[in-house]
This record gives sequence, C-alpha cells and structure tokens, in this order.
Amino acid sequence: MAKRIWLDGKLVDSQLASVNVFDHGVLYGDGVFEGLRQYAGRVFKLEEHLRRLFDSAKSIRLPIPYTRGELAHAIQQTTDANNLTDSYIRLIITRGVGALGISPLNCAKPTVVIIADLIKMYSEETYRTGMAIITASTIRTSPAALSPKIKSLNYLNNIMAKWEAIDAGVSEAVMLNQLGYVCECTADNIFIVRDGVLFTPPEESGILLGITRGTVIELGSKNDIQVRQVNLTRHDLYTADECFLTGTGAEIVPVTSIDRRAIGNGYVGPVTQSLTEAFHQEVRSASVSPLPAAV
Repeated sequence: MAKRIWLDGKLVDSQLASVNVFDHGVLYGDGVFEGLRQYAGRVFKLEEHLRRLFDSAKSIRLPIPYTRGELAHAIQQTTDANNLTDSYIRLIITRGVGALGISPLNCAKPTVVIIADLIKMYSEETYRTGMAIITASTIRTSPAALSPKIKSLNYLNNIMAKWEAIDAGVSEAVMLNQLGYVCECTADNIFIVRDGVLFTPPEESGILLGITRGTVIELGSKNDIQVRQVNLTRHDLYTADECFLTGTGAEIVPVTSIDRRAIGNGYVGPVTQSLTEAFHQEVRSASVSPLPAAV
C-alpha cells in the first residue's frame, strides 16, 4: 500500500512524490531537516523540534513558507493519512528549485516535505545486550566552519565516519572534534557513566544539541543522577562503567564495546537500564501539548 507524503501543501502517493532534480537540496545539500517521533498518537517534543527547525533555517537564511502551527497540523495530517500512531517523521525544507550554480538567489521557493513511516534502528537484541562501536578517524566538522546547531541536509562528514563503522563490522562510530575530544556519533549523542555519574560532551565541543539528549539529562536530574557536561577523551570512554547513545530514531541504545574494548563488565549497566525505563515512561505518559499557534 502506497504511503502518503506531504509535499508543498498537498498529500500525494509516495510513488508520485518527487523533487525536481534542479532543487538545490538535491544539487548541493542546501536545506535543513528534523526527525521526530510519534508515540501513541502524540508527537514527542513537537515544539522543541519545530523551534530547532526554524532556528536552523534562519541561520542559513532559508525562509520557511509555513508557520510552526501550519507545519504542526501538516504533520498531523501526514500521520493520520498513513493511519500511524507510533512512527518516525522526517520534516525537510530545501532551498528549492533553481539554476545550476550554488547561489541561493537562483531559488524562488523552498520545497517542504513531510514523511511519516515506521522505523527500527536496531534489533531488540541490541537494546537488551548492547552494541559495539568504534572511534572514527574522520573528525567532526569544526564549529568554526559551520555551527553544529544547524541540522543540515549535508551529512557527508557523518557518512564518511559511518563508512568506517561499516568497514569495521559495527553499526556506529564515535567522532572526535578538531581538538581530539569526544564529540558525538554519526547520528546520535553519546553518554558515559562513571561511579554513578552521567557524563556527556558539552555544547561547545561541537555537538548537535539532540532533543533526546536533553530529555535524558532532564530524566537524570529527576532521578537523582548527577549529570556533568564536560569534555571527554577516548580514555574516558575506555574506562567508563557504562555507555549509551541517544537519538530520536535510536532512542536510548546501550554500548558495551568501543574499539574492541569491553565497557565496564561488558553488559548493559543499571544506570542505562533505569534511564531507558524512565524514557519509555516519559514518552508514553507525556501530556498532549497544544499545537503551536499558526502565526
């Protein structure tokens, strides 16, 4: 059965949903996006995601031709049209169709796409027993070159690190920043636990400020787990008691090996387990927030 895609204000069948080859999102990766999760019919942290989307677009001087409220209703239309109550949603804004050449002045109108579908990042066994990851030689793009707060369509930096993970036979890779500190993984933020304290790289390390990352930090504080945002090294990863990754698609996924070194005792640790349980309770019990005003 064909999926329904929201494309520039209309719901169309997925087989008919197409983007012009002269769209600068296709030609140059010029655009921004958000990944959102829907649980039990509710979009989790909707306002936070839309705020980040509009901030990303404003930073690259990309006007979004819809209000936050209109996009919120469009998301609801898309999930309803696909009869989804638990889904992954991809919201994409490109620079739009233009002439060859990178000048954004060539593009008259941005393209807006909303996709809603099921997603399964990792197997159930991975969430039970943990995953192995590596440290990539590809470093994260310097914040001095491009702000990591921009959730850009251009993921080549991350993709090259992902290739290193694939070549090593694992699913993820840790990326270091230009100073050699731990930054984030190719698609997820990273946390470690040491002596019961939760550590994660700080904003200034060059990370994307993940929505799930922020939720875990809040849950840690609520559950009397000390949370510290500090620069981390590979040594800190190797000597951690526990490690896990966070992301909208992945949610919370435990890590039990880094660069073929067992983390802690090689099993999913108690802090990771408790935060995962708290996260699942949070997404299922979160109250319905009013849709942003269509202004």
